[in-house]
Amino acid sequence: MPQTRPTVADIRALKGVRQLSMLYVETPEEAAAAAAAGIDMLSIIAPFWSDEMRAAAGPCFVQVGLLYGELVTTEDYLRAGFAALKTGGDAFYCAAGLPTVRAMAEEGLPVVGHLGLIPSRCTWTGGFRAVGKTADAAMQIWAQAQALEEAGAFGAELEVVPDRVAAELTRRSPLIMLGMGAGSGADAQYLFAEDVLGCTRGHRPRHARSYRDFSAEYARLQKERIAAFSEFRADVAAGAYPGPEHTVAIADEEFDAFLARLDPLAPAQKLSGR
Repeated sequence: MPQTRPTVADIRALKGVRQLSMLYVETPEEAAAAAAAGIDMLSIIAPFWSDEMRAAAGPCFVQVGLLYGELVTTEDYLRAGFAALKTGGDAFYCAAGLPTVRAMAEEGLPVVGHLGLIPSRCTWTGGFRAVGKTADAAMQIWAQAQALEEAGAFGAELEVVPDRVAAELTRRSPLIMLGMGAGSGADAQYLFAEDVLGCTRGHRPRHARSYRDFSAEYARLQKERIAAFSEFRADVAAGAYPGPEHTVAIADEEFDAFLARLDPLAPAQKLSGR
């Protein structure tokens, strides 16, 4: 029997009731682990989104990330959104402009926008830094949240915004606010699996928290991988691999019959060094 996962209506009903947990994952193993751990929501970007990932995610509500820049026109986003919906996506991250958000929402696609630090547009807010630390900047985020709501968005990633600002935005807006470095007042706490597992590639954001040290485990596994490959190479060179247990036998009489038929057709070649 298929597992039941939350709908948009279910997620909305939890606003103000309890905080949701959310992870960005890239592999079926990570998705399955998140599902087994009871994580509420997953973020999976389009290149990794597949039937296999949907199955691995189980009862998790999945936001499929539609890649800004690779998709350009509203039609691009609509086609990608419907394709992701067909694969079982529950909501769709869209960093495009409001006309695109509105067009997707009008077609019934649950859209998640972005507020605060928006990596693809951070040049306008001073680079990779907190946004909303002045009253004017905080009001701009509020205006953007209202615009997303008016366009029909379901939620918004709220990234690197002062915690008190984030809490007020969350309390005053019906949008589901997915907080990344936005304090405990957001509707959901959103981290990348690689940060949680302690194997961050590149910059590790201030709000990241590691619960395991997978980087050390990966380093250990790499040493073991090299050692195993070296032993295999040495066995091949020494003639220790393959052994009798790795080969298929043929009865002597069958082999002799094979040679008797083969020799007139293809005389054996003398191999140098043997």
